[in-house]
Amino acid sequence: MDIKQFLDQDEKKDLLRLLTAGSVDDGKSTMIGRLLFDSKKLYEDHLITLERDSKKVGHAGGEIDYALLLDGLKAEREQGITIDVAYRYFSTNKRKFIIADTPGHEQYTRNMVTGGSTANLAILLIDAKNGIITQTKRHTFLVSLLGIKHIFLAVNKMDLVDYKEERFEEICEEYKQFVTRLKLPDIHFFPISALKGDNIVNKSQNMKWYKGKSLLDMLETIHISSDRNFIDFRYPVQSVLRPSHTFRGFSGQIASGVVRKGDEIMVIPSKKKSKIASISTFNGELDYAFPPQSVTLTMEDEIDVSRGDMLVHPNNVPKIEQHFEAMLVWMDEKIMNPDGQFFLKHTSQVTRVRFDKIRYKIDVNNLHKHDGDKFKLNEIGRVVLTTARPIFFDAYEKNRNTGSFIIIDAITNNTSAVGMIIDRVSSENMPVKISDKTKRHISKSLITNEDRISKLNQNATTIWLTGLHGSGKTEILYFLEKILFDNGATVVVLDGSSVRSGLSRELGFNKSDRSEHLRRVAETAKILNDQGIIVLCNFISPEEDVRKQVREIIGENRFSLVYVDASLEWCKKQDSDGIYEKAINGKIKFFAGIDKEYEIPNDPDIHLLSEKKSLEKLANEIFHIIK
Repeated sequence: MDIKQFLDQDEKKDLLRLLTAGSVDDGKSTMIGRLLFDSKKLYEDHLITLERDSKKVGHAGGEIDYALLLDGLKAEREQGITIDVAYRYFSTNKRKFIIADTPGHEQYTRNMVTGGSTANLAILLIDAKNGIITQTKRHTFLVSLLGIKHIFLAVNKMDLVDYKEERFEEICEEYKQFVTRLKLPDIHFFPISALKGDNIVNKSQNMKWYKGKSLLDMLETIHISSDRNFIDFRYPVQSVLRPSHTFRGFSGQIASGVVRKGDEIMVIPSKKKSKIASISTFNGELDYAFPPQSVTLTMEDEIDVSRGDMLVHPNNVPKIEQHFEAMLVWMDEKIMNPDGQFFLKHTSQVTRVRFDKIRYKIDVNNLHKHDGDKFKLNEIGRVVLTTARPIFFDAYEKNRNTGSFIIIDAITNNTSAVGMIIDRVSSENMPVKISDKTKRHISKSLITNEDRISKLNQNATTIWLTGLHGSGKTEILYFLEKILFDNGATVVVLDGSSVRSGLSRELGFNKSDRSEHLRRVAETAKILNDQGIIVLCNFISPEEDVRKQVREIIGENRFSLVYVDASLEWCKKQDSDGIYEKAINGKIKFFAGIDKEYEIPNDPDIHLLSEKKSLEKLANEIFHIIK
């Protein structure tokens, strides 16, 4: 075989990515080192260095310490433990491998998540003397969370229990009982001795009772190609390629599915359709492409496609949502601030994101769930998130590429967390998030409240008008503003149209977005009140609990709720913009009085009957009450 044939054959080998995990001193690094040594994948200078280092800093009692092949950090060699993820590449005649040797300590959970994010298979090591321990359960849960489908449970140090079959079977049975709670479709068990080389590359003569394959044989033959999703075509566009005026292509990596020349495709979110004209690579054109190939696609029609868009088949579309639930692993050493500023990176999209709720946190040592309002380093939990614009996703268990994301701190640009999407959250099931439970930072002003009252000759307050659309709130508000202004007051008006055109322009009209919208209004009103200014607010604000939380933010002594009471039929007659008609026809969703209940205030500070009096007189009533 000449060199060209060898290289062609080597290029056709598939790649298996695997991680190893286990408790401290279970022998992960030793096992990998032995795998490389016995399969004769080490160069002569590596062997010389290994023998020399084993004598100096080894922990194998005078024998070759194979762990030194992986434990490259000074601190790792001194302590005989793995601290960071170590990667090692090797190849056999049948397959290529990339091994991630991950740390066993709980404090390095994020390192294991990093190493396992692209893995097809996990080798979990267990000390035959100690059996199933807390770390074993923790690592198994993390493997399940990461969606790794194949697990090799390697019961190591069988030489220390006299290679007894009974001990091996006892550990296997205990492990099988534990994993019934988790989604792990393919588990294999191996009795090994990493130090002695039993069942690593060659079958052990010390355990003739074991009839299975050696670890390397199984790694070379296990079927992983079906693990990829070849059904759902997902192509996140990374860039638009325009080398000349005659060529316009869309470059990226195929996340899942198969695409062929002539296929009809749809661009989301625009939903424009066309057909694939060509599939180009560096080596020429293809008739079809599949994951994880990086290609450039051209279309038969000139349609608008940009970075962040996704190409899909029209009859197989991902979920297009702003609200979703996910499992989150906190990666930042800085404790989470739930009200902080974050970006979410998903495929080729980057958008702002907020945390709506932490459903629960998981103790990775015993899988118990408990409440929490923020995450610390390495903590894991289930969260509800809302993005500033819709993302295009599948559930993580169905498609790892379109179901995963990272959270980036907008201030430090650090990766704060990684997440695995579970499913979308319907708008009406979204948790309400409005109260700011974090400690506020309040600067000490040199101007006192008394100084402001004396200067402006007014007591700062917020007048909040609530009621159905068309009840007369807007007219009353502006009559009241004019009356206050004519009497020398300094007044600011906040209403839905002005706030939504700027401060809340990215928010929708579902329950969660409405709550966030009103929280922003309340925070703005509070700041203005702190400066001595009277604030007039005009919002339907249909939920009683949200109105109460607005009162809490602004402050009981500076807030007055005015209920503008009018019947639905009267309000419809006053509606010159046709809003109610649009809501009845389904063109507007979650509209109070139509498909959303308006909760009448239980105890408003002022109750106005707008059908009984002129709106100007009602504004005067408010003025005489508050002055």
